[in-house]
Amino acid sequence: MESTGKVGLFGAAGASGRIIAAALSAAGRDYRVVGRSAAALEAAFGHDPHAEIVTWNPDDVASIAAAAQGLQTVIYLVGVPYDQFAAHPPLMERTLAGVTEAGVERFILVGTVYPYGRAQSNPITENHPREPHTFKGKMRLAQENLVLAAHGRQGLSTLVLRLPDFYGPGIERSLLNGVFEAAAQGKRAQMIGPIDVPHEFIFLPDIGPVIEQLTRTPQAYGRWWHLAGPGTITQREVAREAYALAGRAPQLMVAGKTLLRVLGLFNPLMREMVEMNYLMTEPVVMDDTALTTLIGPIAKTSYESGIRQAYEAARQAAGARENDKVKAA
Repeated sequence: MESTGKVGLFGAAGASGRIIAAALSAAGRDYRVVGRSAAALEAAFGHDPHAEIVTWNPDDVASIAAAAQGLQTVIYLVGVPYDQFAAHPPLMERTLAGVTEAGVERFILVGTVYPYGRAQSNPITENHPREPHTFKGKMRLAQENLVLAAHGRQGLSTLVLRLPDFYGPGIERSLLNGVFEAAAQGKRAQMIGPIDVPHEFIFLPDIGPVIEQLTRTPQAYGRWWHLAGPGTITQREVAREAYALAGRAPQLMVAGKTLLRVLGLFNPLMREMVEMNYLMTEPVVMDDTALTTLIGPIAKTSYESGIRQAYEAARQAAGARENDKVKAA
């Protein structure tokens, strides 16, 4: 390990940005949050004296370079709408040009399992072929190839950290979030099936300390790594545990691929989910032995504890909404 320079979180306003920022802050490190909206960044990070708030225009290399000025490490968390994945590679090209111009030394892309395509066996190590059969997988592969090709160029070191599906307290973009909200509100949960296949999820707050450590681990760069969950669980088991915490029997409505196709006629997001439904029927499960060998044991929240925390957050949010309604009435 070594002395630590300033870290910038690009695309910081989402859940991953808040979690990584919290880990940097807990380590006593100053960091910069970069996004389009100053108001959103101020709301999320304005309370933290370690945070510096900077806005950017990711369509403009000069703006990207200005946002990266003075940073040692950039952590890239920029998302695009699910139906606009073609934007990923050109956005990454511009970002790499900007951070290189700014003299950034390290670049971390937080990635997904999409570039692998179908798992040839489970769990998979980093040696698994990257052969995506979906459009989204091909766009993510092109994105990370740009990142890996930039390693060693003009003083820049790069790495990709792959995560499985995630969940956690108030993580709205999680596949499981609707289950916690429905259990807390006594409603029927809408789920994407099949829900009896063992699936890997990571408790999103667990990624913060790992990424903080990778920013100061020079030997990690030049390749991709896996960060796995604490084993597998089925979505039905998650629902059963969440509803049990609410003292209710599970109420589930499950949409499989056929129903997704039908819903997709009216809802662009559902239409986009059809091609990725293979990850529900034949999930990719990752082996992160390589990463633990490099950085040591990784603290992982058990499913039991993670489900309890996510349910509790949903219950509190539902209670707060009810209070607001009472006040308004």
